[in-house]
Amino acid sequence: MNLPFFISKRYFFSKKKKNFINIIAIISMLVVSIGTAALIIVLSVFNGMEGLLRSIYGTFDAPLQVLPSEGKSFQFTEDLKTKIESIDGILDITEVIEDNALIRYNDAQMIVKIKGMSDNFVEQGRMKDAIRQGELKFQDNNTLYAIIGRGIQFNLGVSLRNDFLALQFFYPKNVKPGTIDPYKYYNRANIMPGAVFALEQQYDDNYVFVPISFTERLFDYKNKRTSLELMVDPEMDLLRIQSKLSKALGDSYTVLNSDQQHADLYKVLKIEKLFVFIIFSMIVGIASINIFFSLSMLVIEKKPDISSLFAMGASKKLIRKIFLTEGAIIAFIGAGSGLILGFTISWLQQTYGIISMGVASSVTQAYPIEIIATDFLFTAFTIIFITFVASVQPAIMASRQGIQHK
Repeated sequence: MNLPFFISKRYFFSKKKKNFINIIAIISMLVVSIGTAALIIVLSVFNGMEGLLRSIYGTFDAPLQVLPSEGKSFQFTEDLKTKIESIDGILDITEVIEDNALIRYNDAQMIVKIKGMSDNFVEQGRMKDAIRQGELKFQDNNTLYAIIGRGIQFNLGVSLRNDFLALQFFYPKNVKPGTIDPYKYYNRANIMPGAVFALEQQYDDNYVFVPISFTERLFDYKNKRTSLELMVDPEMDLLRIQSKLSKALGDSYTVLNSDQQHADLYKVLKIEKLFVFIIFSMIVGIASINIFFSLSMLVIEKKPDISSLFAMGASKKLIRKIFLTEGAIIAFIGAGSGLILGFTISWLQQTYGIISMGVASSVTQAYPIEIIATDFLFTAFTIIFITFVASVQPAIMASRQGIQHK
């Protein structure tokens, strides 16, 4: 058996007595274990939240989106349409006109994002699972319908049963100075509410989906579009299609995939996850001070043993290894048990959904968690490194006892 490990194990698992130093070492190990488990659970929650958002947006957003590189609109010409359709893997093009507008219903009003979509948007069925009231449609006979978010419905008190009260939209015009007539300062258009969707709060509280012909009239856009949403063959490489499309369209257009469409949100989540990792690592670092003190007191207590080892010919390197191994025992047991505890709790939540979100949700009832192997690797490495560093100084102090012995 390895001599440093044998002696360290005897010090830590001594059956003869459990003195104050052993108790501090055990407490230090427990704190490391709890800190490790907490870190694993919190990181898994962030993974789950990111995965939940991807699933929400993935079922609604188009795989690719074409935007103008400058300005907020562009002319959708036959030449542009031909370039897009010539790319292998592009299945469908949805034309989009999106802008802010004032919406009024009865005596209530608010600013919303109105998104005009071509008719194939309904046919694609991207929103069918999000409809909570009404029917997913933009037109029935000669009547146009809007699909509004649940938050907007609540704020305005919209009733789908009222066939006589329409949604009124107002959009400012570019008028010449000196215009006196107030009605010439804005465009106005009415549309009936046809359905209510519940997707995600950002959409529910802000978005209204309408036929593109309605937004053309309201915004005076005619043949202009603010973006194009492209459906692609799911069996083909999305990034390769994106690259080919970017080259075909040139610098005048920006092509975004589904992750890039919400890049800011995912970036915020990653930054929050990083700061949580740093904060919990600092907590474990503070807890490792107990390891430093327990090992320092152990060095003082074991002075006679150290002197005996030196008298028997032990080197300073061997003494250092004994106390570094003592710290490693605390680190590995603490980190190992913490990883197992964190994995167990995360797995139970991921599999059985023990803890609920606490709110009524159409997306998920249980708190989302996703276990990722790299989190365990980085956590284990960080915890073991921190606790190892806490063991270095006591080990050096123990090796210097040989100088005093001589």
